[in-house]
Amino acid sequence: MEIFQNSVAVSCIVIFLIYAWKILNWVWFRPKKLEKCLRQQGFDGNSYKLLFGDFKEIMMMTKEAKSKPINFSNDIVPRVIPFIHKAVKKYGQNSLLWFGPRPAALIMDPVIIREVLSKSYIFQKPPSHPIGKLLVQGLATYETDKWAKHRRLINPAFHPEKLKHMLPSFYLSCCEMLSKWEKIVPSEGSSELDVWPYLQALTSDAISRTAFGSNYEEGKKIFELQAEQAVLTTHAINSVIIPGWRFLPTKTNRRMKEIAKEVESSVLSIIRKRINAMEAGEASCDDLLGILLESNFKEIEQYGSKRGMTLQEVIEECKLFYFAGQETTSSLLVWTMILLSKHLDWQVRAREEILQVFGKGKPDFDELNRLKIVTMIFHEVLRLYPPGIMLTRITHKAATFGNIFLPAGVQLLLPAILLHHDFKIWGDDAKEFNPERFSEGVLKATKEQFSYFPFGWGPRICIGQNFAMLEAKMALAMILQNYSFELSPSYAHAPYTMVDHMNPMSCFLDPVLALARQETNSLLIKRIS
Repeated sequence: MEIFQNSVAVSCIVIFLIYAWKILNWVWFRPKKLEKCLRQQGFDGNSYKLLFGDFKEIMMMTKEAKSKPINFSNDIVPRVIPFIHKAVKKYGQNSLLWFGPRPAALIMDPVIIREVLSKSYIFQKPPSHPIGKLLVQGLATYETDKWAKHRRLINPAFHPEKLKHMLPSFYLSCCEMLSKWEKIVPSEGSSELDVWPYLQALTSDAISRTAFGSNYEEGKKIFELQAEQAVLTTHAINSVIIPGWRFLPTKTNRRMKEIAKEVESSVLSIIRKRINAMEAGEASCDDLLGILLESNFKEIEQYGSKRGMTLQEVIEECKLFYFAGQETTSSLLVWTMILLSKHLDWQVRAREEILQVFGKGKPDFDELNRLKIVTMIFHEVLRLYPPGIMLTRITHKAATFGNIFLPAGVQLLLPAILLHHDFKIWGDDAKEFNPERFSEGVLKATKEQFSYFPFGWGPRICIGQNFAMLEAKMALAMILQNYSFELSPSYAHAPYTMVDHMNPMSCFLDPVLALARQETNSLLIKRIS
């Protein structure tokens, strides 16, 4: 008996020592080893602080930067990523940051960024936060073979020929928004209007119609729930995380689970109705769900169930349609309107082009693609205010780039916004609004350097970029056909990121720039004859 007790005691001690070593290695020995390696490769930054790294300073600087608006300027880096801005000023472009015990290397060499983004199997996104999975999974979070399968099955939904059929939905959504403006803006004079909530409603409405077609109203309710979930999720992730906290039955945790269950149930109901209709021989719809289901059925029919998506995976992709599409397009539109309010000469040029191409008529697909000035404007807005300001990847195994060696376990920060604002690449007017730089296309504007990637790049480039651009062109064209606008005296310039990527716990999606939701985000809107 005594021998047995001694054996148990020894086993417990061994297990304790093993776990103690693992914890010590995670919080101290491994970070210090990685720090030494990265400093030898020329990366410089703050020394590692036990467990927290730079977390406390990041949170403090972010809170301070967001506490008040800034003077109108396109130099928004100090406000949206203050800690990285400070690190680059202090340590240079090869900066080293700490997200808890994990080091992050800032990569600003266009050649290295291009290589990282082109090798999606080698350089993957950091692991998703468990709380983030309640909001969205799908194509944006999957990796390697699973990602490749989903990308292949979803691609047909975003083919140009399919997008043509979505234009009527975009048109109806724009008409609905403009009909609301008609009731607010007088026939003479101007009216102060916060355009942000209207543009959000527009893009939410458009994604509802294009995702679920005839089930648009039901889809709209799902997306309202998803919007609430996004707020709760971001708040939960940006709060101080206690291990296991998400399992406690707090009010927020309960509500998040309720929403997840309700959204899943509603999406499943729509999918089952659509599957039953397709099995009954009804023609498939040209909305995103219909195209996705048709693509999935063909794959399963030809190669077996393992090659297709499960019902649960289809649900996740439907949820992702909203989250990825709605904020990106509304953000692009609101920044476009703000910059055209500041630069009235470009607003006039864009309107003249629109009226010349299709007058006051309904825009069609080919005409929208002929809008050269509007396209130049969008490129410049995306350069100054990219929807994904920072892409993140991680080295799962050691990697070498020329003379630089990066060990496994290092997070890579690929700051699109820093390259987009780089004087060496864009010239002395890098932080000024000048769409003329894109008059001969992106390649000429970048002097053939890899320095412009607002929708990412490589195999994982945003699958919905053409969808977003087409919707934005339709919306801007219809707005400029009917209204002129300028900055209101009460407007406050306060950009911020929708998902706070500087929190080490929140890297489940690349961040999206959006206008701060304040009543002072107003423009003076005026009807044009």
